[in-house]
Amino acid sequence: MKTVNEVALLSGISVRTLHYYDEIGLLSPAATTGAGYRLYGDAELARLQQILFFRELEFSLGDIRTFLDDPAFDARRALLSHRKLLLMKRDRLEGLIRLVDHTLEGENTMSFIEFDKSAIEEAQKTYAAEVKERWSGTDAYAESQKKTAGYTDGDWEEIHREMEEIYQGFVSVMDGDPAGKEAQALAARWQAVITARFYPCTDEILAGLGDMYRTDDRFRRNIDRRAEGLAAFMAAAFRHRGERNQS
Repeated sequence: MKTVNEVALLSGISVRTLHYYDEIGLLSPAATTGAGYRLYGDAELARLQQILFFRELEFSLGDIRTFLDDPAFDARRALLSHRKLLLMKRDRLEGLIRLVDHTLEGENTMSFIEFDKSAIEEAQKTYAAEVKERWSGTDAYAESQKKTAGYTDGDWEEIHREMEEIYQGFVSVMDGDPAGKEAQALAARWQAVITARFYPCTDEILAGLGDMYRTDDRFRRNIDRRAEGLAAFMAAAFRHRGERNQS
């Protein structure tokens, strides 16, 4: 496990940036000590490496989170795509260097093709196309894409604050019944946030989210850093909400 300062030194990005990545849900630590220090393990470092690859290729933070949080994300396939794009960037830079050299040597070469980034930009779009291909048949995906397309960093920070408040609410009632009044009120708030911020969250979708939070290691580890067993408690609360509404 590495502290946030150690990760900053290792990666060359600032502690403030790592804190921000945590705030927007892009990169959360594996654990937080009683004193509030963030700790990162191998899984978090691997995710950070992917984030930096994507940033090197000029993807937005919102797109990066969409890619990495997709349960179907394939790290090896992504690395192969990173390599392809980086080679394209290398070839473009080498072309620009040759153009500079020729100009310095006195050649009157009015060439502009070396500045063309269209091939790289087109290749970058394939990432988004792959995600869209997997989910394009769902109304939830279309609605989420429509709503989040114009979100600013400030919007994502506000969403994170909303969700963090609900997380802490669940932590405070974990010693009770997930079907109880307080837990169910929090489940309703979570469902409302998903609906308002992303896509219509039906009871069925809410229960599915709970199952994903409980069974997917990445989601469970991220949620349970607030309190051990939180993901399972939330999943139970979400399931009871659907059962109650059906009765």
